[in-house]
Amino acid sequence: MNIIFLILIITLLIILTSYFCFRIVFYVPRKKEGSSDKISLPEGKIYEPYHPLMTKWIIEARSFQSEDFYIKSFDGLTLHAKYFEYEPGAVTEIMFHGYRGNSERDLSGGIQRCFALGRNVLLVDQRTSRGSEGNVISFGVNEHKDCLSWIDFAIIHFGSDIKIVLTGISMGASTVLMAAGKSIPKNVVGVLADCGFSSAKKIIKKCTRDLRLPANLLYPFIKLGAKLFGHFDLEEYTPLEAMKTCHIPVIFFHGEDDLFVPCDMSRETYKACKSPKRLVTVPKAGHGLVYVVDNDLYFNSVVEFFTENGVPT
Repeated sequence: MNIIFLILIITLLIILTSYFCFRIVFYVPRKKEGSSDKISLPEGKIYEPYHPLMTKWIIEARSFQSEDFYIKSFDGLTLHAKYFEYEPGAVTEIMFHGYRGNSERDLSGGIQRCFALGRNVLLVDQRTSRGSEGNVISFGVNEHKDCLSWIDFAIIHFGSDIKIVLTGISMGASTVLMAAGKSIPKNVVGVLADCGFSSAKKIIKKCTRDLRLPANLLYPFIKLGAKLFGHFDLEEYTPLEAMKTCHIPVIFFHGEDDLFVPCDMSRETYKACKSPKRLVTVPKAGHGLVYVVDNDLYFNSVVEFFTENGVPT
């Protein structure tokens, strides 16, 4: 009887610890709708010098004419994206933001870049964010399936001859890399991955160690929490695996001073990539800051790479 009681206590502790990890790492409570005029900016000292520029981008993006689109995810969530058209029939970039971010905060500067290239933009709110439903972030496991759904939507809505570039920053970069490893329509002609991680396991362990917590001890509980309460397998698929089967041109960007997602993670996925590729790293650029630290290098690298690979710019 004592043994059974002990087993029950241990089981309960495992489940409670896993639930706690799930809530901290994966769960996003739905926020009450605040003022639509409020501007959200990334927090932290490394971002503060760029807040005026980011604010300018957001204000400009809000002034552009746009159209809202909605689709259903494979698991029944309503997902939202905002479409900015430069020119009918132009190459369209489908953009994905980062972990606990949102499309406006993370990617407004990308709209101006696309317009300068003569491209249209489909700016996606990832599941859990703003106009999209959901409470669980899955580090690309479910999100890359959403990306595939947005590709299908774009082809149906904009026409079978549309050319698509998948673009993502941080977790969004990992999302598009994972999608690029699958069998996807020929309409997708390129991928732009900015400061993505090579696997959920690696980035979670890295962040756990940053908090001075025992990563090897906690990770099994985190993985179990994802399975029990998020209903997904955290190790089902990784960007690193995806690059081994990718046949689409991929350009990688990463800041060499990225303290959140180490630059070596992009080096790792770049090395594994089997398709035409380029890696651009920028000294003194922190997480997600390559575009603002060296705007000219970023823009010119995009133009050169996609031109070399036959993608209109």
